[in-house]
Amino acid sequence: MGPLRGIRILDMTSVLMGPFATTILGDLGADIIKLESLSGDTIRQIGPSRSGAMGGLFLHANRSKRSISVDLKRPEGRQVALDLAAGVDVLFYNIRPASMERLGLSYEAVRERRPDILYVGAFGYGQGGAYEADPAYDDLVQGLAAVPSLIAEASGGVPRYVPVNIADRMVGLYAGNAILAGLLHRGATGEGQRIDVPMFETMASVVLGDHLGGRSYVPPLDNGGYGRLLSTSRAPFATSDGHVCLLLYTERNRRDFAALLDGMGGAEMAEAAATIRSAKPGQGINAAIAGVMPARPTAEWLRLLGETDIPHKPLHTIESLLGDRHLADVGFFSRDTHPSEGEVVTMKVPSGWSATPPEPSRPAPLLGEHSREILREIAMEEGQIEALIAGGVVGEPAAMEKAAE
Repeated sequence: MGPLRGIRILDMTSVLMGPFATTILGDLGADIIKLESLSGDTIRQIGPSRSGAMGGLFLHANRSKRSISVDLKRPEGRQVALDLAAGVDVLFYNIRPASMERLGLSYEAVRERRPDILYVGAFGYGQGGAYEADPAYDDLVQGLAAVPSLIAEASGGVPRYVPVNIADRMVGLYAGNAILAGLLHRGATGEGQRIDVPMFETMASVVLGDHLGGRSYVPPLDNGGYGRLLSTSRAPFATSDGHVCLLLYTERNRRDFAALLDGMGGAEMAEAAATIRSAKPGQGINAAIAGVMPARPTAEWLRLLGETDIPHKPLHTIESLLGDRHLADVGFFSRDTHPSEGEVVTMKVPSGWSATPPEPSRPAPLLGEHSREILREIAMEEGQIEALIAGGVVGEPAAMEKAAE
């Protein structure tokens, strides 16, 4: 019953960027028809799962969807895709546009069946550029957008990728926003359109938004880079038994922390307090903090900082994040029963709505779980559905299990 109820999206994306975007839209109430190949989305097999085809990445990036599996390389499969496109508001894909053309599913071909459709592609590189035909993966796009180089500069170490699929997820958010804006425009004008959301350009804008700095001007005022983000001392502070995340962001924060150190007594604390009071922002403050934090255990620092208005939080691991008391208070995690996986942990939609609250409508689907249901919705006769399944053009769980035996 979310705000996108009544919107239907043909989701021809795979792996993470596109599925992440459509899960958000599905949680918001859109009817997401996930069109997969007969072998399924490749991330079904990534990571452990009870069934062998529902890894954690897939499980969380594909809820609130229905699955139909189709062999798009066969003419009958292409026709199924076009028939589905004729009844949706959005066709969303994340392979290269040239590949969509080879499949006979170009914007022009789809628009013939649905003139007002939003034809949205999220892929590696903008068309017309040197990389337009190149494959794109999260690691490659992170590298092109200078993320590993920034990590090396900030850590004084070697270039490394962010250990999160940050490019896939950032571009997925951009693509979701583009779809919503396109739907708003069509609602006002009746006009559909083609929308391209390239990964590289999107991530370049994200990174340079922080780090273009003085290079924003002609001639440049400096070499670019946001000093606070690139500081080698910008890291959680080690305590006697762990770490604490602490940020003295304002002058008041610095005064309050200095007063806290004074109250703890000792020459070392007094010296650090004096340094923090006299230093200009970003100059020696983190070093002074790092010098005193190991004198106390994490729990004591959290208690002392909790009695002030100084921004701080514990440093979580994945295990401790799952037990975070705030997430427990807001009911962020729940346990549900999945048809093939049994009991699983799910996460709530991370936004609150007073009138049309979004929520997951269904668990991540089995491959081809809804093939028959979806084909019936486009008024396909039962005999034709049986012929497509028997001929290996369309898959469903029972047929696939039998073929695997």
